[in-house]
Amino acid sequence: MNKLIYLWLAVKTVFCTCQPDHRTNDFKKVKAHYKNSKIGKLPAVASESSGLANGKQPGTFWTHNDSGGKPELYLFDLSGKLLDTKAVPNSKNIDWEDLTRDDKGNIYVGDFGNNTSHRSAFDIYRFDPERNASERITFRYQRTPPDCESFFYHRGSLYLFSKNWGKDKWVKMYRLPAETGDHTIAASDSIRINAQVTSAAISPDGKTFALLTYGKVLLFETAGDNIDFSKPKGCFRFSRKQTEAIAFLNNTDMLITNEQGGVYRTTFR
Repeated sequence: MNKLIYLWLAVKTVFCTCQPDHRTNDFKKVKAHYKNSKIGKLPAVASESSGLANGKQPGTFWTHNDSGGKPELYLFDLSGKLLDTKAVPNSKNIDWEDLTRDDKGNIYVGDFGNNTSHRSAFDIYRFDPERNASERITFRYQRTPPDCESFFYHRGSLYLFSKNWGKDKWVKMYRLPAETGDHTIAASDSIRINAQVTSAAISPDGKTFALLTYGKVLLFETAGDNIDFSKPKGCFRFSRKQTEAIAFLNNTDMLITNEQGGVYRTTFR
């Protein structure tokens, strides 16, 4: 079964292009401005890297494994060397899909995967690595729960993006307060993207956010608190097997990992 999935993904990424996005949403072609380089290999313990968040020290990053993995985070450097392992207290990895970090150093773990469409309630764990303590944010969707694999933190809110398995290709955005409790959320915006969204990140200056898919990266401009799809900035291909996690290194460059253990740097030229 895994071989069939990898074959399907390989075909998807090979034929994935930005052309539909250029036509439908007026994304700019920016491929010539980015250089993609493999810079490391993830430690064996992170065999299915599905999320990325910046660590406290520059050049360090947290990651985790996909559904069914241990409820742990793994800290590594740009070469892929394992630096630390932290168990997230009072948590369970039902389907961990992405990570993000706030300006206080808390790591948010998105346990919101819903591939089988059987879940109705979802959790995000806010984890403080310094105190080794966690709190739980629980939420439900106002309408039919989508599959979600991506989010980022910005100015007190968490922004989630559906994976768009459906034939209509609509990606929906949801805004969730980064506060403990039980929340109900509804879509705040949507856009047609001809690929499944697997991770998201926002630049340190908050002016650009990125959506990673199988085969390409889509960039959007922001305007302060206004996080939406109204300002498509660019699209470029990134075909490196099963890409599931993205984080910004600075305001232009990005780090991307895949579930085959590759660590890649995307540099703006």
